[in-house]
Amino acid sequence: MVLPPDVTPYRRTAEFTEATVPRGLLRAHTTKVGAWGVIHVMEGRLAYRIIDPRRPGSDTVLTPDTPPGVVEPTILHEVEPLGPVRFYVEFHRREPAWEP
Repeated sequence: MVLPPDVTPYRRTAEFTEATVPRGLLRAHTTKVGAWGVIHVMEGRLAYRIIDPRRPGSDTVLTPDTPPGVVEPTILHEVEPLGPVRFYVEFHRREPAWEP
């Protein structure tokens, strides 16, 4: 999965570690309608699972050497630290059309 070319970043989380990752990220959750997530791993390994029945299941290990994990809007997913890890999530959306 890759980001659509017409989305731009609008928010970023704090950096998380295996000790500080919010519990909500460790179980099934979604982004809101229109919000894409990009999971950036800076150190260690992080399992990223897509568990939504609307998509084929996926279990990917993200590292600093792999492409970031891309989260589609409203698609159920979860993450799991695989030992020490440091990561953050950047959120993207389409900008509203400008009207004069």
